[in-house]
Amino acid sequence: MLRAGGIELSGLLAEPQTAPRALVLALHGGGMTAGYFHGRAHPDLSLLRLGCCLGFSVLALDRPGYGRSRSALPSGQSLQEQAVTVLSALDSFTATHDSGGGIFLVAHSYGLKLALHVAAHPRGRALLGLDGSGAVYRYQPELDPGTAQPGASADGSLTAYASRSPRELFWGPGWLYPPGTFAPDRRPLAPVPAIESAEAARWPQLLPALAAKVSVPYQLTIAEHEPWWQATDTALAEYRALFTAAPAVITRRQPAAGHNISLGWAARSYHLNALAFAEECLLRRRQEPSRLAS
Repeated sequence: MLRAGGIELSGLLAEPQTAPRALVLALHGGGMTAGYFHGRAHPDLSLLRLGCCLGFSVLALDRPGYGRSRSALPSGQSLQEQAVTVLSALDSFTATHDSGGGIFLVAHSYGLKLALHVAAHPRGRALLGLDGSGAVYRYQPELDPGTAQPGASADGSLTAYASRSPRELFWGPGWLYPPGTFAPDRRPLAPVPAIESAEAARWPQLLPALAAKVSVPYQLTIAEHEPWWQATDTALAEYRALFTAAPAVITRRQPAAGHNISLGWAARSYHLNALAFAEECLLRRRQEPSRLAS
């Protein structure tokens, strides 16, 4: 539990026995919880377990409006408000925990939108870098929440669009996931706060100005079976061009993965790539000691 102003955020924490190489802050997507990064269907899924084994502290937060904070924020917060809350929670954490060489963000879907707001904040330039998945720039036309007709999902906790089933939209083919993934007690699901549902449609309008303020290295991973976003090579080139202040913008594709990469068999491969990028960011920081002082 972390205090963030007058709000208490819950989450999951894994720390190595020795001083951490860095702190990985993991931010889950809409309709999920911090458990997204500690999948229960198979040990290989957990970013917390893997990161800790590789010498990182990993803090997966329940974003504002989820977990412990849901009762205080039943409608959630806007992305800008969430960024301030998360930075306050980080202050509480680093006051009592070692963050090693710095803070690196790993984020998924709506959590990636939040991570970009954190990175674009004036304090964001102190981050080591950012790795994300599950959100790009432009929605697929038939799934654009600004134009498509919403419908309740089968489990009542997510919003699906068009005629596809929630399983197809958010998960993709079942063979991408370990047995037991879809058991009700293993899916880290939660209701989507109303503010998030309303704000989702504005993402293509919000991103350009936001991206221009991100000044840390950024790696984006696109799942092979990602239904929500336009992700052709041309679309990704347009996306990268928005990040005019970032020293590095990398896009990569993850084979055999659905939208919820960290809950599928591809999780270990994806997490290893994310942590490898964190190592590159640590190296960059050591080579550029004057960057933050400039």
